[in-house]
Amino acid sequence: MSEQVDEQCVLTEGPWEHRFVSANGSRFHVVEQGTGPLVILLHGFPEFWWAWHRQLPLLADAGLRAVAVDLRGYGATDKPPRGYDGFTLAGDVVGLIRALGERNATVVGAGAGGLIAWSAAALHPRLVSRLVVLGAAHPLRLRSALVTNAAQRRAGSALLRFQLPRFEHVLTRDDAALVGALMRGWTSPGFRNSAEFAEYEQRCREAMRIPQASFCAMEAYRWAFRSTLRLHGYRFLRAVKQPIISPTLQLQGALDPITLPATAQGSGRYVLADYEWRLLDDVGHFPHVERPDLVAGEIIRWTK
Repeated sequence: MSEQVDEQCVLTEGPWEHRFVSANGSRFHVVEQGTGPLVILLHGFPEFWWAWHRQLPLLADAGLRAVAVDLRGYGATDKPPRGYDGFTLAGDVVGLIRALGERNATVVGAGAGGLIAWSAAALHPRLVSRLVVLGAAHPLRLRSALVTNAAQRRAGSALLRFQLPRFEHVLTRDDAALVGALMRGWTSPGFRNSAEFAEYEQRCREAMRIPQASFCAMEAYRWAFRSTLRLHGYRFLRAVKQPIISPTLQLQGALDPITLPATAQGSGRYVLADYEWRLLDDVGHFPHVERPDLVAGEIIRWTK
């Protein structure tokens, strides 16, 4: 039996400030450092705001207001039973930008957070001044690859298990051992054997054991799959066909086994604005954790 974990485990002290911000009907835990143009940082699965702890001081030192968010359902953010559809998750981002007192922001998203970032830029173009996406294809590109590309279907097969009822209990069993196994499978061999990875894996496993966090994480994936057969999903896909008018930088790990580079690279066709693609050698699904300094430098370059 695993011991109970509470939200205190994600309130790590540092040179940053922890805040709670109300946006889009929920209370979000955000971690902020620096002043200047706003940069919103969205983690992926199975992470939480700590995904960006190395970037926060670097962005702040470069004259930016860096805000790392616990996404809806993760970390110390509210865990409502609903609201894990694409429209609501994109609305969370723009709600946070407004709640933080800004008119727009550079939005940075990794993995599942990258899908949310793409959606926010398509649905709310005036609020996303610039876009940086790591390890995530545009939602329409991902959908077409899952239909037409057997390799991408195989790559995403682990996520199919998330559709199973009550799979969140499997995810958190044995101190969330499966979370660690997924992370090890998705990261690059070089990083997997490092002390940094061991610490990061432990933190993510602990955060996923916060009550209801695993259920909420599964719900976003469940909506993504089930919505393909429903009117709500059709409306979402039609809405994100809107061309991206935010200048977009796409960073992709060459060894990413979950979002294949060939799938991610096709996303540029949905961007009308300046678009730059960069493939990162010897990097897996977590470029922001595997190469934090490089990623921080790219975010600073693109924002400025």
